[in-house]
Amino acid sequence: MSDHAVLHVKGRVLVGPEDVRDEVWVVGGRIAYERPVGARDIRTVEGWALPGLVDAHCHVGLDAHGPVSDDVSEKQALTDRDAGTLLLRDAGSPSDTRWIDDRDDLPKIIRAGRHIARTRRYIRNYAWEIEPEDLVAYVAQEARRGDGWVKLVGDWIDREAGDLSACWPREAVEAAIAEAHRLGARVTAHCFAEDSLRDLVEAGIDCIEHATGLTEETIPLFAERGVAIVPTLVNIATFPKLADGGETKFPRWSAHMRRLHERRYDTVRAAYDAGIPVFVGTDAGGSLPHGLVAAEVAELVTAGIPPVAALSATAWGARRWLGRPGLEEGAPADLVVYEADPRADVRVLAAPRRVVLNGQVVG
Repeated sequence: MSDHAVLHVKGRVLVGPEDVRDEVWVVGGRIAYERPVGARDIRTVEGWALPGLVDAHCHVGLDAHGPVSDDVSEKQALTDRDAGTLLLRDAGSPSDTRWIDDRDDLPKIIRAGRHIARTRRYIRNYAWEIEPEDLVAYVAQEARRGDGWVKLVGDWIDREAGDLSACWPREAVEAAIAEAHRLGARVTAHCFAEDSLRDLVEAGIDCIEHATGLTEETIPLFAERGVAIVPTLVNIATFPKLADGGETKFPRWSAHMRRLHERRYDTVRAAYDAGIPVFVGTDAGGSLPHGLVAAEVAELVTAGIPPVAALSATAWGARRWLGRPGLEEGAPADLVVYEADPRADVRVLAAPRRVVLNGQVVG
């Protein structure tokens, strides 16, 4: 499209779950609700349109072994884009991917800086590995480097105990989260197990990744404090394989991982039913490929979350939570067009008909 071209999106435009328009226009890369006067060079796209999807737990610039080259990062971002994922919350990466911000053809990224973990308590080459006395300083550092988020590793396997355990003393996370908030950043944490959750929530954390350790005791606390979760069910599906690999050396950990996996759907549904905000994230970029948002939405539905709520967790609700616009008038024209109504069947998300990013049809 030329600089003066106008894109006409017609059919059913889902500005919100119940706010449906027959058409929108894209002028100068932004959404307009009225046909522009004197519009010419019009291209029309038809179907069911949604705001660009959100992956709220994604790692661009990272693979199973650590940081990757810019060429690989670009391929990761393009894979997400072609799947209709146009906004990523990068939940920890050791790579500098700010060059992506200068590319109008790549998804927008909200970065959480680099993971912050306890020494020898996380995946090699991923995180800053430090001790509790340095946590506040590193949180401040990553709050300044990120885009309004900081990522902690809240628990990991303790090799001496042979099982998952909390990584940080209560007083350390209280001080660190307070410092992040002072600097205007929200804090999230990787947590598989039960033990770390109460301290993190009572310390003021804003979000928990995975959250497989939620119980009847901690779910009401999350709901009361409004702490969000990003369940990453497509990642939790790998727990049995991980457990098999650690069976000989860490049998307690393996059994624990299997229990967390077995109750994963019940955990997510109980969290949703209690009013805990639930958002879509895939954990792509570690051991998982990119472009899995449709699969994660389908997993939330399998867990018992109503389809429209699961859709909102990657569309309207997710964008609102992250402070980014959807299809409001004047917003950047980031949208995905489908053949059928995704509210009726979320599996439609797996096959975008058109992808529009910054007003340009890119897929």
